[in-house]
Amino acid sequence: MPGFADSFWSNDYAAGLGVLFGKLQQGVVENRQLLTIARMRAEAEDVYGQRLSEIAPAVDKIPNGFNRDDGASVRKAYEGVRTEMEDASKNHKKIAQNIRDLVVNPFTRWCDAHESRLQNSQEELQAKIKAHDKQAELVKKLRSNYFNKCRLVEDLEEENKLAFQDPESAASPKPKQPIPEIKVEPEEEEDDEPYEIGDETYSPDQIKKILAHMLNNIKMGETKVPILGTYQNTSAGTDIVEYLQRHMGTTSISYAERIGQDLITHGFLRLIGNVGNTFANSSRMSYQWRPQAFKLAGVPEKKAPVGRTFSMPLSNGSEGSDSPVVGVVSEYLANWNIPGVNNGRPNETPSERMRREAREADEKYKAAVQKLDEMRCELEEAIFLHLKFLERCELDRLKAIKTVVLDFSGTISNVIPSLQSTVDNMMLYQETVQPLGDLRYLLENYRTGSFVPKVVTYENYYNKVDEQTFGVDLEARARADKKRVPIIVTTLLTYLDHHYPDLEGDEARRGVWLHEVSLKDTHKLRAKVNNGKPPSLEVFAEFDVPTVASLLKLYLLELPDSLVSSHVYEIIRTIYNTTQDSSEDARIPVLQQTLSQLRLTNIATLDACMNHFTRLIELTSADEEYVAKLATTLAPCILRPRTETSLTMEEKHAYRLIRDLFAHKDAIFSELKRMSTLGASATISGNNNRPRAISTDESNRRANMEERNRLILEKANGSRSRATSPAPGPRAHRRDRSVGGPETRFPISPSGITSPTSSQQHGKRPSLGPVLPKRSSLEVPEEAGSALSHPADGNPNGAAPAEAGTPKSETADPLADKRSSLVEKRNSLGRSGARISVGRRIPVVASTTAASQQPSGSEKENLSGGHAPVTLVDAPMDD
Repeated sequence: MPGFADSFWSNDYAAGLGVLFGKLQQGVVENRQLLTIARMRAEAEDVYGQRLSEIAPAVDKIPNGFNRDDGASVRKAYEGVRTEMEDASKNHKKIAQNIRDLVVNPFTRWCDAHESRLQNSQEELQAKIKAHDKQAELVKKLRSNYFNKCRLVEDLEEENKLAFQDPESAASPKPKQPIPEIKVEPEEEEDDEPYEIGDETYSPDQIKKILAHMLNNIKMGETKVPILGTYQNTSAGTDIVEYLQRHMGTTSISYAERIGQDLITHGFLRLIGNVGNTFANSSRMSYQWRPQAFKLAGVPEKKAPVGRTFSMPLSNGSEGSDSPVVGVVSEYLANWNIPGVNNGRPNETPSERMRREAREADEKYKAAVQKLDEMRCELEEAIFLHLKFLERCELDRLKAIKTVVLDFSGTISNVIPSLQSTVDNMMLYQETVQPLGDLRYLLENYRTGSFVPKVVTYENYYNKVDEQTFGVDLEARARADKKRVPIIVTTLLTYLDHHYPDLEGDEARRGVWLHEVSLKDTHKLRAKVNNGKPPSLEVFAEFDVPTVASLLKLYLLELPDSLVSSHVYEIIRTIYNTTQDSSEDARIPVLQQTLSQLRLTNIATLDACMNHFTRLIELTSADEEYVAKLATTLAPCILRPRTETSLTMEEKHAYRLIRDLFAHKDAIFSELKRMSTLGASATISGNNNRPRAISTDESNRRANMEERNRLILEKANGSRSRATSPAPGPRAHRRDRSVGGPETRFPISPSGITSPTSSQQHGKRPSLGPVLPKRSSLEVPEEAGSALSHPADGNPNGAAPAEAGTPKSETADPLADKRSSLVEKRNSLGRSGARISVGRRIPVVASTTAASQQPSGSEKENLSGGHAPVTLVDAPMDD
């Protein structure tokens, strides 16, 4: 059953959590209703007991009754009835007190604490989501700014190229002579151009009259601005708007503000004392009439008194340079290129400035994306922790309700046996409360989606993916690595292959993929390898084996599209819905044809993963229960729908696909390799019919889907035009446990099965023993002759590690020393001296001088081997 941590996720995080907290708040209201029932029942019992206690004093006040007859038998019956009333009163008061002590008071305290816990979790998650969304918006703005800067740089470079292509301008000895004439001519032309102010267009003569009337009627004065000094000929925004409404017939303040903004645009006004140049109807915002307005209107300008100047501390060593106001004003004035003020880069050309701004925008955008990724990881970690905590809280609440109902019925049943039937009914009611069942109902009806993280990757302007590994398209990552399978995948699988023997027993090895690893540890390892470079094996050594396996699952989850593309999800759904009752022989060819539509990188990566898992299942003799759990765990990593809905969350097509890949791996992938080989041959010979990547064009989607469904139905009904593939039949996994003497693949610890990391804690490693001829190693297929080579470990040529006879000081790789010591242990035990490397047996030499000896006959047979599995070679991609 999925838990809260895998059920309430959404793309914006808030939607799924909103559904969950809505149900949890409903539980708080249910607690209050239950408390109200218990409190009012206690009050009713108390009132009932009080009224019963008033019966005896009331009958004693009646004179001339049973008090006069001391010896009558009837009096004993009376006294018995009277005493029964007193006892009944005490019993009911005791019931009321027990309800308060056992139910109302403790459950009230628990409900208050429960509500406080939910409120704290909700507030904390809302704060983190709000910060994440704010950072995401900032990333969008910085990305837009960065792209705009890059476009400006490109436009400037194109203009420079076109500017130097004219031979006449290049041969001119004095290109700067006509510059004064070019500067003067636009000014003369601009004088004749009309001015567009508001919704009207005015000629220069009309503007002259309007400006003259404005300057004579609008209130003007002087405005003092800290640091900058005193400005002359200033008017408040409200005064200008009032004039426009009175004399120019503006119907609204917004239209008046538009006219004021146009006056600023044409250079007649400017904002002072604030950053920007926006016009607003505000008495706090002052605007200065610029000399151009006085010149055009023919009105004399009021000059500032002599000696009224301002000064700014511009030196880096001055005390005022640390002031925030000075910093803002200096940065604002830096864009004006004022002589004497902007002295930071006096000789900087416009092209250099634009390139510098593009670099700065790139750095800000990259830093913001990195910060957003860190915030996303922290948010997901917090959501994981809170979801698990809230699941425990909800389960505790349901258990508390069960306990409250039980205690409530106990307070009544222990005191009043006459209410036994009512108590029995209440006991039946509390028996019907099933906490796990209610939790399952909540998950089945209100879950919003599984955990599929959406990575915000850094989008380089030039489409480079050299600095990031996670969240990048699989084919782009493989192309950057120049491999068919991304290096991160092969490195992780190779590392796991070489560390399975370090674990204690088959149970621990199988538990590597089912162990629940903290997302915080996985993110910590992810941060160390998410740099676009081949990961170093030394980084993995800092973490346990389940964390490394969890990193591979996280990598597959963070891919933009699942390993088996979501474009074929509908086809796979149709396959399993159509061939549900048919045999596997009819379903496997259809799956082969469907998977052949994937890109070669996806097929190669899928084959490497399935090869790893099938060997793990076979060599550890996994049972049916483990295979089912493993397929369930890997299902969202291998195949996901394009959009997850309530229907897709209940479907098991991804699980069934993985089970078929486990059972028929050789048959499926051998056919896929044959198809890819034929496609490559056809490409070389000039035929362009090789399988292409799935098109994203949706124009003919319906027609293509109908055609695919028709072909699938024909193949499912056995109407194939050719014979079936000669691939071997389904392979039956062994279900027996690991037994035997020297033939045992992994030794069984006599002290019992321990956790996956127990062997690392005690420093124990069992001996491996000889390998059965029909079993292949748990290594990822690599090029022949490489045992554990990796570009990040300083072994680019893929040379084999040092042999057993090489001295320890001469061995460069510590993993090679470890393997050599294991080989020596095997030899000391009289077992086979061969070890497994890349699916074949390699003889181990006793010393460095014996490296040139020829292998024996049996070793030659194993080297030539008919039992080695067909694997996809992780060769460099063809350019």
